[in-house]
Amino acid sequence: MAVPAEECSEAAGREPRLRDTPEDICFEATANAIALHPARPLLAAGDVDGDVYLYSYSCTEGENRQLWSSGHHLKSCRDVAFSQDGQKLFTVSKDKSIHVLTVEEGRLETRFPKAHSSALNCVLPIDNHVFATGDDDGALKVWDLRKGDAVLEARQQEEYISAMAVDGNGKILLTTSGDGTLGVFNVKRRRFELLSEPQNGDLTSVALLKRGKKVACGSSEGTVYLFNWDGFGAASDRFALRAESVDCMVPVTDSIVCVGSLDGVIRAVNVLPNRVLGCVGQHPGEPIERLAVAPGGRLLASCAHDQKVKFWDVSALAGLVVDDYRRKKKRGGPLRALSGKAAGSGPEFFADLRDEAGPGAAAGGDSDGGD
Repeated sequence: MAVPAEECSEAAGREPRLRDTPEDICFEATANAIALHPARPLLAAGDVDGDVYLYSYSCTEGENRQLWSSGHHLKSCRDVAFSQDGQKLFTVSKDKSIHVLTVEEGRLETRFPKAHSSALNCVLPIDNHVFATGDDDGALKVWDLRKGDAVLEARQQEEYISAMAVDGNGKILLTTSGDGTLGVFNVKRRRFELLSEPQNGDLTSVALLKRGKKVACGSSEGTVYLFNWDGFGAASDRFALRAESVDCMVPVTDSIVCVGSLDGVIRAVNVLPNRVLGCVGQHPGEPIERLAVAPGGRLLASCAHDQKVKFWDVSALAGLVVDDYRRKKKRGGPLRALSGKAAGSGPEFFADLRDEAGPGAAAGGDSDGGD
């Protein structure tokens, strides 16, 4: 159950003011997953109790509104995603079910009660009819709502499917797994293509960058692995962040991703040249569960174990220019604050990259600060 937005307001009884970002949205249970609507200021969230919520958000103080909630899942809701046309909301759960809800009313439109043989972990819409799901045992299914069933089933990875991404043509589906591999599937031909070599740690997240020519994967050990689009067998590059982990990742520009970590810090990371640009925001001491970017790329939303969804202004990232020259900076210095609400100081914020020896490793050194 969500807490009314008014209880999160800083003050009452004064004229509403315009903020840089919407106010925090507070929940009574930890939100595992969030998604932002592709066209409208709507946020969907799923929590550990299995409840799903839809909120409208606004930069006007006191204007966040809960529109509806759904309690159909029997166990924790692990992921939520809007369809590309924004009319449907897909939700998956530890109870092994897939639900398809109408965005306008929250009405349960389609239900697959035992969609997988184990708990579901993630869902990704591919087009308005086709979507993919991954579970805790490494199984992938691609579904077609017009057929009412799965059109592709595979279990090529040994551990949980953590995240998925698809190319702009809806043809190649990428899956990251707890076994450290990146899986490649051809959706159009309904077949498995290949697995990458296992990387160190769990692969937790995946993002397409550089106009689809590069793929970035985050790992539980705090390393970002890069793959060429036509070279999924082995990572072409890698660099380690001064972070405990990379638990989630979203692209904000064609070269910059925001990553969430166990330490509660949201870092902006440039890919090629590889730099930690600074801190976008934080849930102090609370592991980041999920990140989502609003249409237009100005707002980033995050959820963490503090039972809050927070919003961050990331509009400045689009204007950063990162060159190959790396100015020397003292190791262990504070992360540069990249938004008005970001904490840019403290011993736990590190902006530099670690040297990582070995073939294909990124050159070690320190962050240059970005612009």
